[in-house]
Amino acid sequence: MDKKENHYEGLFRYLEGGVSPFHAVKLAAEDFEEAGYQQLRISDSWQLDKGRGYYVKAYDSSLFAFRVNEGFGRLQEFRIAAAHTDWPCMRVKMSPDMNQGKYAKLNVETYGGMILNTWLDRPLSLAGRVTVKGEGCFSPVTKLVDFKRPIASIPNLAIHMNREVNKGLELNKQTDMAPLIGLGSEKDWSEKNYFIRVLAEEAGVAPEDILFFELSLYNCDRPVRFGIREEFLSSPRLDNLTSVRACVDGLLSGTERRKGVDMAVFFDHEEIGSRTKQGAGSALLSIIMEKICRCFDYSDEDWLNSRLRSFLLSVDVAHGIHPNRPDKGDVTNHVYLGDGIALKTESGQKYATDGGAVGVIRSICEKHKIPYQMFANRSDTGSGSTLGSIASSFAVMNTVDIGIPLLAMHSARETMGIGDQEALTRLLTQYWREN
Repeated sequence: MDKKENHYEGLFRYLEGGVSPFHAVKLAAEDFEEAGYQQLRISDSWQLDKGRGYYVKAYDSSLFAFRVNEGFGRLQEFRIAAAHTDWPCMRVKMSPDMNQGKYAKLNVETYGGMILNTWLDRPLSLAGRVTVKGEGCFSPVTKLVDFKRPIASIPNLAIHMNREVNKGLELNKQTDMAPLIGLGSEKDWSEKNYFIRVLAEEAGVAPEDILFFELSLYNCDRPVRFGIREEFLSSPRLDNLTSVRACVDGLLSGTERRKGVDMAVFFDHEEIGSRTKQGAGSALLSIIMEKICRCFDYSDEDWLNSRLRSFLLSVDVAHGIHPNRPDKGDVTNHVYLGDGIALKTESGQKYATDGGAVGVIRSICEKHKIPYQMFANRSDTGSGSTLGSIASSFAVMNTVDIGIPLLAMHSARETMGIGDQEALTRLLTQYWREN
């Protein structure tokens, strides 16, 4: 298998294994650990050495990996690339047991901006984090859980019972999106805490020890290449595990730079606004940067000046022009799958677009012949947003929003051009190599 195929094997591993933000962080941590990065605890005092790599988990669903380069010194910048670990899905509520006669169902709530009908008639599983009793009240234990098999589906209503379905379908999040998980008698499902008992067995704990759970339903469909020349990739969770994997690959490959600190950041909760303790809208990035500077005796002013000289790449996905509805794209900025990375611009700053910073990224692309495209929304269409503007408003620095173009963003399955992952990884590698 050549290097290119190994590259895509790594992406597929993340798409299949990153079935919750906690599992995405676990995958990234394993790759950094294998590369010799040392784990730090976020609340400990740190002692760092130049020329070494480190990683820090934040609340299990965010991660910061960084390399202190050999020549790191006073007033040198951080080069940061940030992605997010979450994706639109359904989360299981506490006390989720529901039934309709002999059918067992789960009570769920939507997380992020889902395209609801794409989740119907899919094989669904469950993954996430379970909190169980520890030795004391302030020391509970967390366990990752992945059922790794289809245990649920949300059945569509037959066209015979809804003759107008092809004229448009409005789904109620409470009544229409309840997953079907079991078949038995009404008595079977009337017993209290049925789901907790199933979860306890899967997690290998006693039901009475479960204090809380954070579980996502995920699409069990596997990634597949398609097209006459297999030029497309269809998969769940392209938004935003493509970026997570590219940031990991880029940081581990781009090792030639001697100055500064190189950092890959994976935030949680982008899909719900980022304003949480482990989201881009927190002080977390600034805290991590300051802790690094304190290890090398930076003064308060030195640390502030270092941050102001730094650079952030916000790496998320972009909208590709749709083959059947090209009218939904901008009239002059046509972004096609397979034509490279999208550099996202928006005058209202939902995408962070500083001219000098964009110039840096275009220069890297042109120097290394990395394909890229300029993205803009239609002027009469509201724009989505991502973590770039949010993060840079807290940890103030030049920022650019980039990413792989997709079709069907926020669907249960999304589509990308297979070659765009290589372009993104090459850009990130050179971003951390250039002096």
